[in-house]
Amino acid sequence: MQMNKPSRTFAFVVGLIVAVSACTTLDPYTREEKTAKAQRQAVIGAAAGAVAGLITGDSSLERKKRALVGAGLGALAGAGVGTYMDRQEAKLRAELQKTGVSVTRIGNNITLNMPGNITFATNSADLNAGFFQVLNSVALVVNEFNQTVIEVAGHTDNTGGDQYNQQLSERRAGAVAAYLGTRSVQSDRVITVGMGEARPVATNDTEAGRQSNRRVELTLVPLTAS
Repeated sequence: MQMNKPSRTFAFVVGLIVAVSACTTLDPYTREEKTAKAQRQAVIGAAAGAVAGLITGDSSLERKKRALVGAGLGALAGAGVGTYMDRQEAKLRAELQKTGVSVTRIGNNITLNMPGNITFATNSADLNAGFFQVLNSVALVVNEFNQTVIEVAGHTDNTGGDQYNQQLSERRAGAVAAYLGTRSVQSDRVITVGMGEARPVATNDTEAGRQSNRRVELTLVPLTAS
């Protein structure tokens, strides 16, 4: 195993910790907002939401938005955007209490970080049995708040080669998107992307760190006209 493979990206994540200063992250265990001190103590995890956020490029997102608006799903506008996402954020926090999923709000985007202890085993794109109820809760909320685009991003630890990990991350994103589809989440709202091992949120030197990196992130973006 090459221990230095994620070092540049890992350093990049740490260097951008300042980006989280304007966001709020809910601790999934204590149900308390993390303070600046707590964020410094868990610098990698806090930076992850801000740095990862929306991975899909603007052009892909805009094409998705235009298609949905063209299909008759109304666009949000003005102050209504923030209010809509506020309500969705509150519902997600309520549904995902004590699940181990963190809810991070950055501007009007909401990112759900689902770590490896509840998602996938090493080298697997099969959903853990305990993950189904988490995704059921997510589907319940995103079906209620359907004026959002959902980016599903798969990630891996650094076990294995780059190409293998890239393909594995894509399969993980696809598995989550497919399951959401079985829960009536409109497929046209979903974008899938695989990031392989390129965006670690913890060190790959420990099993706990690798488990954190072996994750799926769902980012919910409001459907706006522009």
